[in-house]
Amino acid sequence: MALQAPEGTKDLLPDEAAFWARFKATAANVCGRYGYAPIETPLFEQTELFVRGIGEATDVVSKEMFTAISGQNLATLLGGGTVKAKSRLSLRPEGTAGVVRAVVQHDLVPQGAAPAKLMYAGPMFRAERPQKGRQRQFNQVGIECLGAEEPSVDAEGIIMLMRFFAAIGIPAETTRLLVNSMGCDACRPAYREAVRAYMAAHADELCDECNRRAEINPLRAFDCKNSGCAAVMEGAPKIADHLCDECREHYEAVKAYLDGAGLAYVEDSTLVRGLDYYTRTVFEVQVTEGMGSQNAIGGGGRYDKLAEEVGGRPTPGFGWALGYERCVLALQAAGHAFAPAARCDVFVACVDDSVRRTAFSLVQACRDAGLAVEMDHQHRSLKGQFKLADKLGAARVAVLGPDEVAAGQVKVRNMRTHAERSVDLAAMLALLARFSGEPVGGAATIASVEEVFGDGDPAVEG
Repeated sequence: MALQAPEGTKDLLPDEAAFWARFKATAANVCGRYGYAPIETPLFEQTELFVRGIGEATDVVSKEMFTAISGQNLATLLGGGTVKAKSRLSLRPEGTAGVVRAVVQHDLVPQGAAPAKLMYAGPMFRAERPQKGRQRQFNQVGIECLGAEEPSVDAEGIIMLMRFFAAIGIPAETTRLLVNSMGCDACRPAYREAVRAYMAAHADELCDECNRRAEINPLRAFDCKNSGCAAVMEGAPKIADHLCDECREHYEAVKAYLDGAGLAYVEDSTLVRGLDYYTRTVFEVQVTEGMGSQNAIGGGGRYDKLAEEVGGRPTPGFGWALGYERCVLALQAAGHAFAPAARCDVFVACVDDSVRRTAFSLVQACRDAGLAVEMDHQHRSLKGQFKLADKLGAARVAVLGPDEVAAGQVKVRNMRTHAERSVDLAAMLALLARFSGEPVGGAATIASVEEVFGDGDPAVEG
């Protein structure tokens, strides 16, 4: 039996891989307009970073991390020894902790400096039970803003995410934005105790996991997927009734900014998000059609204590992450299909093998001018080459045969209109040389197609 991809992973075949590249480019374009710059962090970090940053009681840390032990460290453990903290490494289950670690390590937000606005995109890893929309290796795009505590940062980030969803084609009418505040160190402890007391009074109605959470972090019970637990937690105390004056003022300001931007949202007092580092603003974007229970496509919030948790100075933060695979499901539910990965501006066809070297040189000249060009490498007949050109979506076919080469000509057929014209080969090569070195896909590429192969029907669109 042929080897398969590991359970919970998938291959991005050419069409989807090309879409993932466009997806990231669109994110970089949208986020760049808000001042966010790219950052790349390692795929694995010291396990302690996630334990301290995300929270030991979270499902992510307690159940879902892939932790790596080298052969040498495994031998140490089997021999009854202990492995040093710096040698305990885990694949990243999310992106925020690593970015905050990088900000702290490299002092990207010195005292009095402007906030660091950073954007990342790449794979994350969680040892979950694979299902539709949930994989063990999955891709995220996220942003982090470190160094500013104003509510305008929260609102700006939320608006930016909604603008991105619109840019990639997820219909606004199929999404729902949920917002809430989780309070801060001044008001959340009392609220946590109120929830714990409520859960204790309803212990016989809650699952074992929620009763365990009641002792460690009762707010995590709001995330329980058990319908019975969800019904019980509907009656739990509401955070809005326990916010301190500063948190209430912050929350009201965020909502006012969203209102001013004309962004619709729903206040959800049970929204807590899944990680322990959140404070004050939290939000989530859900798709309301075609995705079932796995309908969350992105979300995030404020985390003003995380930099201190990983050893830095007090630095307020805000961020969000979106799941690429979930976005793909949302796009497919809306009727999106992946476009072909490769474009072909021109196909160079050979009547026989005697002209292959001339054809090969023409192909390279076209590519150097920024065109996407293909030729046959399997000795197909001329008819077979035209079929291949059609399959590749070639806009034009340039035909070279012994007669054409002897006459210094190239016959060009427009594959849309089937019109044919002869072009002087030397003049064509001279024109192509003018565009050599220009950016691929730019105005020069379009001009070169039109000037060299032109017949009033652009080969490159958009």
